[in-house]
Amino acid sequence: MTQTQDYRPGTLDAGDVLRLALTSKVYGAAVETPLSAAPGLSARTGNAVWLKREDQQPIFSFKLRGAYNKMAQLTAEEAARGVICASAGNHAQGVAFAAEQLGMRAVIVMPATTPEIKVQACRRRGAEVVLFGDSFSDAEAHAYGIQRERGLTFVHPYDDPLVLAGQGTVALELLRQLDTSGAYTVFVPVGGGGLIAGVAGVLKALRPDVRIVGVEPDDSDAMYQSLQAGERVRLDTVGIFVDGVAVKQVGAYTFDLTRRYVDDWVRVGTDEVCAAIKDVFDDTRAVMEPAGALAVAGLKRYAAERALTGETLVALTCGANMNFDRLRHVAERAEIGEEREAILAVTIPEHPGAFRAFIDVIGPRAVTEFNYRYAPRAEAHIFVGVQLGRRGERAELVQALTERGYRVTDLTGDELAKVHVRHMVGGRAPEAVGERVYAFTFPERPGALLEFLTHLHGRWNISLFHYRNHGSAHGRVLAGLQVPQADEADFQDFLARLGYPATDMSGNPAYQLFLT
Repeated sequence: MTQTQDYRPGTLDAGDVLRLALTSKVYGAAVETPLSAAPGLSARTGNAVWLKREDQQPIFSFKLRGAYNKMAQLTAEEAARGVICASAGNHAQGVAFAAEQLGMRAVIVMPATTPEIKVQACRRRGAEVVLFGDSFSDAEAHAYGIQRERGLTFVHPYDDPLVLAGQGTVALELLRQLDTSGAYTVFVPVGGGGLIAGVAGVLKALRPDVRIVGVEPDDSDAMYQSLQAGERVRLDTVGIFVDGVAVKQVGAYTFDLTRRYVDDWVRVGTDEVCAAIKDVFDDTRAVMEPAGALAVAGLKRYAAERALTGETLVALTCGANMNFDRLRHVAERAEIGEEREAILAVTIPEHPGAFRAFIDVIGPRAVTEFNYRYAPRAEAHIFVGVQLGRRGERAELVQALTERGYRVTDLTGDELAKVHVRHMVGGRAPEAVGERVYAFTFPERPGALLEFLTHLHGRWNISLFHYRNHGSAHGRVLAGLQVPQADEADFQDFLARLGYPATDMSGNPAYQLFLT
């Protein structure tokens, strides 16, 4: 058995994590990653910002540390039988890489939605890849079944003492690299909690004055919600953009360690993560995956909300396995996340000269987007993007337009407007009587869109449809269906049987302004 056989959740403390990290075997495969200065971020935040570059590991992610540490300490019998894991991302590549280095058999179960580039990355290292189900939960359940059948050792992505201690070696390197006796703050991205549990355990054992801040997406905050509840909670749904940390339930070991040793928390949105990807690129010319830039987004928000100046702030850039197809989406959202663009719906008179009068109010600001479609009405609704020069300018612009008599709806934070409606402006259909509009999420794999449409098409007419591939494991669709009031019960039963997450967006202001 491994050296962690006596540990149970709740019995592991910072000293234990430090001991396991100091005796880890991560450098059989992992490398010591650099601590890079971020001059652009430093200048903009007024603090000394550093990036711990875990994106420079051989698999472009910190996950190699924990996987290799766990697998290198298996008994000869366990190693001979081989290992198995469930993962759609960086942990899978960490296990495959470690197995190749150790000459060990590895089975990796991935959802069928996993991008081919990740599947091939594991197969090239000799791993057996099994594709099963549409979600991580499906793949994980199948992996445990294979484990029992074949007698393999399960390598958990985060909830294992050796795995989280392997991740904790990041903190050992940081302590050597950051030559300062003063206190500083470390921002750590959080999914299942393996990285933050390991880093917090090591840092609090050796430098209890160092502050540790966990960062989660606001739509995938399982650890934050668990801490608020005082126990591990399971989220019904998680966001799909920052997929590297999209975990419905955190680990038992990681929850206990995080509860004891993490000082503070910050949650951020998709736009802020996109802006952080751009920030890291500007300072390093490296392109992070969304989870890889998560800590930077948290650092920026935390520093701004607390008006921090002159402090030393460290963000762990944990991964750079970015699907190239996603860059278009990131670029669209980065300006909004940095508050360099406002997205507004403005009602103007429908007569000649109205556009010119509106632009006079915008003034010298650059217009980044302008969507309009004529309709025989007294007023026109325009969808407009405006470039901003500083924080707070968006509110000033809205106020200036309002004072000139324009009705303004700020859509900068409206996800439906930014993902769907901006591409559909002018598509009004007053004839679509009884239209109900829903945002759907479905697994993004070959044939999935056809399957989705097959399920969707039934007794109700599809009156609106918008789909755009974002290079993610999940597709996002806005669909309108004409449903008579008398069919309400049948329609709700249909949605329940459909099997895809669906949210009623019929009352969304962007939909009401531009598509009705």
